[in-house]
Amino acid sequence: MLCESVAWLRNDLQADLIIANAENAADGAGLTIAQYKKIVAAGVDAITLGDHIYRKKEIASILQSELNIVKPANFPVEAPGRDHCIVQTAAGVPVAVISLLGRVFMRPVDCPFAAVTRVLSLLPDEVRIRICDLHAEATSDKQSMGRFLDGKVTAVLGTHTHVPTADEEIFPGGTAFQCDVGMTGPYLSILGRAIEPVLNTTLTFDPNAFHVASEDVRLSGTWVDADPSTGKAIHIGRIHLRKNPT
Repeated sequence: MLCESVAWLRNDLQADLIIANAENAADGAGLTIAQYKKIVAAGVDAITLGDHIYRKKEIASILQSELNIVKPANFPVEAPGRDHCIVQTAAGVPVAVISLLGRVFMRPVDCPFAAVTRVLSLLPDEVRIRICDLHAEATSDKQSMGRFLDGKVTAVLGTHTHVPTADEEIFPGGTAFQCDVGMTGPYLSILGRAIEPVLNTTLTFDPNAFHVASEDVRLSGTWVDADPSTGKAIHIGRIHLRKNPT
């Protein structure tokens, strides 16, 4: 769905840059090398991940060698991957992409506030557009980071909970914010997984394999317009495309 939608994002939405969180691409957990190559070949400019980043061990080589994919910046220094990347639009505007992992109901990680402060201090002054993907469970984590980074980055966009939120706004300092950009995948599901096995395990505690569902496939995302001279956001809005609209 993502790869098929890139042409619409470029031509109709007139997107100058496309960033995708791809951590659920490999049957719901992780990213393979083949999928990475397919997503990049389709026209996606940068890729972020999250708590499932290393579920497919093969991706470690891509994380270390490629310049358009990042790990959460608050992971250990020794963890495979870069803590940020800088990609360019077709017009040559540099854009910094940063990923962070939240701490509420998530795996133990270093402080995301300290990590993003460190990364921002490393960015060249000419890189005004700065996008932060906060992969977190709690809206409190995301709201706190959004307010902390207001005026310091172009956008703080949440991922991980799979459900698009209706709280997109631009904070007083010029930072665009949304708690969760939503899921690209099958919406006739429970967070992308087949409904019946999830319900059965929930009701009986009988373990089941939670297979990825396949029906009512949609793309969800967020668009942001920004001033490249200041890095401040001008507009923000939601994207919701259905593969087979009725």
